[in-house]
Amino acid sequence: MAEPERPLLVGLTGSIGMGKTETARMFERLGIPVHDADATVHRLYEPGGAAFPAIAKAFPECIRGGRVDRARLSELVRADPSAIERLEAIVHPLVAANQKAFVEQAAALGSDLVVLDVPLLFETGGEARMDAVVVVSAPADTQRARVLARPGMTGELLEHILARQIPDVEKRARAHFVVETGKGLRHAFEQVKSVVAALRTQRMKSHA
Repeated sequence: MAEPERPLLVGLTGSIGMGKTETARMFERLGIPVHDADATVHRLYEPGGAAFPAIAKAFPECIRGGRVDRARLSELVRADPSAIERLEAIVHPLVAANQKAFVEQAAALGSDLVVLDVPLLFETGGEARMDAVVVVSAPADTQRARVLARPGMTGELLEHILARQIPDVEKRARAHFVVETGKGLRHAFEQVKSVVAALRTQRMKSHA
């Protein structure tokens, strides 16, 4: 029996506060499977999750009440650059395996496109595995207002997060498509529909 044809892999990324989560939902509304790397990490961290034993061994001070204390782990990673490398060595291969299984399942179901939602796509070199990259963007003042409205967020923490992320202007330059989220949901959704139409046209041409 022939293997199902691989769907186009579409990387979805954008800096913090740009509206990526809402944009991912728009792709799902159009019937396109979306793999959420952040949600996968949350599941991996849970007791019984594939990453939990290794995290407990590498960062025992971050286990409280039998669970990963994500706030403590975040503090530790910010304070010790080597800690992020150790954590990524645990988590990244597991996320990659989860993505692979997700794409294989989507292919088996006949999906022509799959969106892989990866916050640090460019920062981790993940764009090399994608057929196309969609960057979600918004004006800097809109981004800042959105992020600072989140519980527990401070200006200092925001600056730390942004320092680890490639600047928005560079992400936009490296993208195949840009979805602007600063002009409302309807405007963004129309852009997403245009992106999907363009990707399907690209796919058809490649099969012509």
